[in-house]
Amino acid sequence: MAITLQAYLTIDGAAAAIEFYKAAFGAEEVRRVPADDGRRLMHAEIRVFGQSVLMSDAFPEYGNIKSPTALGGTTFNMIASLEARPDVDAAIAKAEKAGATVVMPASDQFWGARFGMVRDPFGHLWAFNAD
Repeated sequence: MAITLQAYLTIDGAAAAIEFYKAAFGAEEVRRVPADDGRRLMHAEIRVFGQSVLMSDAFPEYGNIKSPTALGGTTFNMIASLEARPDVDAAIAKAEKAGATVVMPASDQFWGARFGMVRDPFGHLWAFNAD
């Protein structure tokens, strides 16, 4: 039995987030399933950095899963391991141009990698790392 582990993001404004991820990270939209209310997405999938990322709008009426904007922060971040050290700087610059906020500028780290981090407009953290 093959097992995979996927990230599932809860977002206030999932449709807008898909467009941001396309501009900031070169994501490709795989699918979206609108909710019955016609304004939220019940489920969506993108491929970003070669991986599947799942998401939906927040549905507080179906449980207690909250978006980063509802929490006022996040307990989770995505980390993209890039091929080359200059790719970290380029990824952060592209994300910032698309509307992300730089949380940690790209710099050489004590563990030997080049590393930096941005917060997307929806509150999720994206880190970039290259050895």
